[in-house]
Amino acid sequence: MAERRARPAAGNGRKPVWRRALVQATAPPPNPPAPRPDPAPPEPPEAGSIVQAALYRDGVRISSPASLADTFRELREDPDGMAWIGLARPTESELLSLAAEFDLHPLAVEDALEAHQRPKLERYGDTLFVVLRAARYLDAPEEVDFGELHVFVGPDFVITVRHGAAPDLSAVRHRMEESPELLKLGPEAVLYAILDAVVDGYAPVVNGVQNDIDEIETEVFRGDPEVSRRIYELSREMVEFQRATRPLVGMLNGLMAGFAKYGTDEELQRYLRDVADHVTHTSERVDSFRQALADILTVNATLVTQEQNAEMRALAEAGFEQNEEIKKISSWAAILFAPTLVGTIYGMNFSHMPELHWVFGYPFAIVLMAVVCTSLYVIFKRRDWL
Repeated sequence: MAERRARPAAGNGRKPVWRRALVQATAPPPNPPAPRPDPAPPEPPEAGSIVQAALYRDGVRISSPASLADTFRELREDPDGMAWIGLARPTESELLSLAAEFDLHPLAVEDALEAHQRPKLERYGDTLFVVLRAARYLDAPEEVDFGELHVFVGPDFVITVRHGAAPDLSAVRHRMEESPELLKLGPEAVLYAILDAVVDGYAPVVNGVQNDIDEIETEVFRGDPEVSRRIYELSREMVEFQRATRPLVGMLNGLMAGFAKYGTDEELQRYLRDVADHVTHTSERVDSFRQALADILTVNATLVTQEQNAEMRALAEAGFEQNEEIKKISSWAAILFAPTLVGTIYGMNFSHMPELHWVFGYPFAIVLMAVVCTSLYVIFKRRDWL
């Protein structure tokens, strides 16, 4: 990226400092810089629009303005300074004042206001506009929380607009300030540090999702009835995760393609390639997670279908057994009904009833009952009802 203001050139003997800037410093630098004001403690992510603003010269914080107006004034008074302004869910007036001061493109400002953008990298003159999707894994609910970060990178300023709790940019700022050799490389170094922090934040998410998938596999074969819903919810999160990571591969390739054109420092080039490797690895893991969840969902559907078929088969067998019992009961009821009917008729005791006073009336009734019962028994036996 071309710079409008000259910056002190780094010495030829500079040691690799990029990765050291992204971890907590364990020892003071060999050549301590001049005393500088202590960095203001970071505010909570939701404390207000202006999270923190600072001016730097040669990688050292020289001022911590309390307002945007003070930041603009002090940056104008220091032609060799760099402003790093952090905002959280800014108001429209705050973004418009930044746009007027740093000549930000209206389309980029509109995107930063509306949020809900996909990761992208756009160049407006000598200003870069970067949209990133950060992620963090929440252990208690076992879900992935996504945040959105917009970064404006100019020749002498970096503006971050955060929508969501992730990432923790105060930690990035602190680590950069612990390595002034890197911070004095200018806004590009800040951008790459932010990129690395966002990408490194994906690692705990990947580990958490892997644990969730392992648990889901156990629940599937255990027959947990709630597992289908958990698979669906995790699949939706992986779709969002894929949308956050996949565009980053092309974005970083675009940045690397402009190394020669914009004179990017060689040390930053090396570590940007390292960030690109991490992004590619994460994107591949997310793709594998989506495929694994799809396979698990298929297996779960198969197991549920088999269980339902087994239940239906058991119900059918139970119904068949019940039907056989009903046949037997019905058959014996019909057999016993025949003598009951004959006995009922001949038991009415009417005065003028045929065969009532017949000598063979009683034997005839008994024989009739036996013949009817025997006939019904034979019929039901042939039909396997008895």
